[in-house]
Amino acid sequence: MKRIRLTYLLLFSICQLVVLAQTPNQRPLNSMDPQMDPSMRATDPDSLNNKVEIISLPPRLYMWKISEELGNIIPLPVDTVHLQFQNSNLAAGVNGEYSHLGNIGTPRLSRIFFNRPLSSLSPFLSLYDEFLTLPHQHIFTNSNIPYTNLSYYKAGGKIDGQERFKSYFSVNVNKALAFGFNFDYLYGRGFYNHQQTAHLKAGLFGSYVGDKYRAHIVFNSFNMKMAENGGITDDRYITDPELMANGGREYTGRDIPTNLSSTWNYNNHFYVYLTHRYNLGFYRDAISPVNENDTIEEFVPVTSFIHTAKVERSKHKFISEGEADFFPEKIINWGSNNTKDTTTYIGVKNTFGIALLEGFNKYAKAGLTAYISHKYNRYQLMDKDSITKNIYTEQEVFVGGELSKRAGTLLHYNAIGEIGLAGEAIGQFRVTGNADLNLRLGRDTVNLIARGSVTNLLPAFYMRHYHSNHYWWDNEDMDKEFRTKLEGELNIRRWGTNIKAGVENIKNYTYFNNLAKPAQFADNIQVFSAQLNQKLNLGILHFDNEVTYQKTSNKNILPLPELSLYSNLYLDAKLAKKVLSLQLGVDMRYFSKYYAPVYAPGIQQFHLQTNNADEQVQIGGYPIINVYANFHLKRTRFFVMMTHINQGMGDENSFLIPHYPINQRLLRLGLSWNFYD
Repeated sequence: MKRIRLTYLLLFSICQLVVLAQTPNQRPLNSMDPQMDPSMRATDPDSLNNKVEIISLPPRLYMWKISEELGNIIPLPVDTVHLQFQNSNLAAGVNGEYSHLGNIGTPRLSRIFFNRPLSSLSPFLSLYDEFLTLPHQHIFTNSNIPYTNLSYYKAGGKIDGQERFKSYFSVNVNKALAFGFNFDYLYGRGFYNHQQTAHLKAGLFGSYVGDKYRAHIVFNSFNMKMAENGGITDDRYITDPELMANGGREYTGRDIPTNLSSTWNYNNHFYVYLTHRYNLGFYRDAISPVNENDTIEEFVPVTSFIHTAKVERSKHKFISEGEADFFPEKIINWGSNNTKDTTTYIGVKNTFGIALLEGFNKYAKAGLTAYISHKYNRYQLMDKDSITKNIYTEQEVFVGGELSKRAGTLLHYNAIGEIGLAGEAIGQFRVTGNADLNLRLGRDTVNLIARGSVTNLLPAFYMRHYHSNHYWWDNEDMDKEFRTKLEGELNIRRWGTNIKAGVENIKNYTYFNNLAKPAQFADNIQVFSAQLNQKLNLGILHFDNEVTYQKTSNKNILPLPELSLYSNLYLDAKLAKKVLSLQLGVDMRYFSKYYAPVYAPGIQQFHLQTNNADEQVQIGGYPIINVYANFHLKRTRFFVMMTHINQGMGDENSFLIPHYPINQRLLRLGLSWNFYD
């Protein structure tokens, strides 16, 4: 906690110095807003001895993300939503769809297959999406006054508690140029023995959004440490505590023995990402958005020259002291019973593109972009003498194109495809596309969305090569994984209805088998999924539901729960002259029983259960219920929540991952505060 306070004081001091450095005449503007509001007015000089009264600006804030490949701007609504704020820091996700090891900051995996992204990250990082922020996920801000957000979350006590502190600061130098920093510190002591997590993220970012030149730059550094306990030694400590206590008391989390006590995983990752473009175009007169009787000079871009660059480095380290017997085998001779595995990855990628933009005349109904990319990858693996390092290098050259229509309200579409030309890229390709149609139906808008993709991709390097003390493979003969996916979505806003359905076919599905080693299934696997989101309300009483049904054609290779539910019953009211918003409610997440993947600490991956039927376990069929009070007062959001209030009721099969029980009943608090000054 001391480290959090010191960090907060440092960041707050920096914010104040930046703000004080701006003179009253330096009134930042957003480049998307062509007019500015008066920032000051002078009152009667005689009455105030010639002093000037400074009138603070009403905040005007714009947020957006960018596409990682080409740096296209994707506008976002400002994050002031208070509904479900109480779930924003849960490892299980806002709607409870993720399986995880119990503590905050541990690896997690979505039980809903269509929510699993095809990540370019190494397997050691791909399961940390709760904490990692990739370039296309970073939020850029442009505001007429400095913007700061501070968030703090706490659960449990000194022994088993969790804490997280996040800060975000952005300031404009002028109407086009903005910069800022972000900080994220997560610490989880763990409800069970040797389950601690400690993650730290720090980053800088900047943006310049002008008429002819645009640039975005992001630097993020991540340091993650996680203690591994290998799960509890016997599930009956949870499922039948009276039996394990010989009819005596129930076991607390700290009373339950675990398989490991001196084993850790470390992941260090950083990247620098830059995307910029130069626009060629012309100026024309246009009607002012502020006063229709005035005209302004508007720049119309015609052609963009694009360059995107990314440099990244990841280092994974696994340390186990005297606990080698828990793992399948011992390959490297360390001279002791200890393990010190390491691997390092360095990647450099450059993309060059040229775009013909939509909208510069009445015939340019869509934008067209062509690009070429080159990526250099370097991997360092261990050798069996524990001293020599094996170096692998790979290069990929892709060419691609994008066709898009983003303007207008009726129809939007985007299709992007690329094919490999050289290096490991030969034979690989990916094509993805989506389209949305917005139709007026009475006083409502009906939104129809179609998505599709076809990919033929080589499995990730660490699925083909990995060297460590307990796991070793070189799979030179792995085939490319071929996937086709189709999905449709219907939104009816007035009814609060969202329906999605889709199907995906996978050939050469790549997974971790029952020995926690990569394998491929040569035949086809199909996954069908249908999801209904329905919001109902009667006055201030609301009942929101998400129901997901999914079916896999091979549950032995790709196990999935057939049914997943999330329900949220709450009162939504305005108090204190409608200044204070309150949600008071109870929510529940549930999934049907299935043979869920188990977790392997030595490679930080989920893999299939053993083939021995006597040792296989089903999890699921157990609801997890939370109660909460969620408040929103002006610029402040805060909540109080008790999670897992149904602990000890009914069937006590309270696992999301086999042998890793979820936390027992915990009180959680959270606060998020926006500053506009």
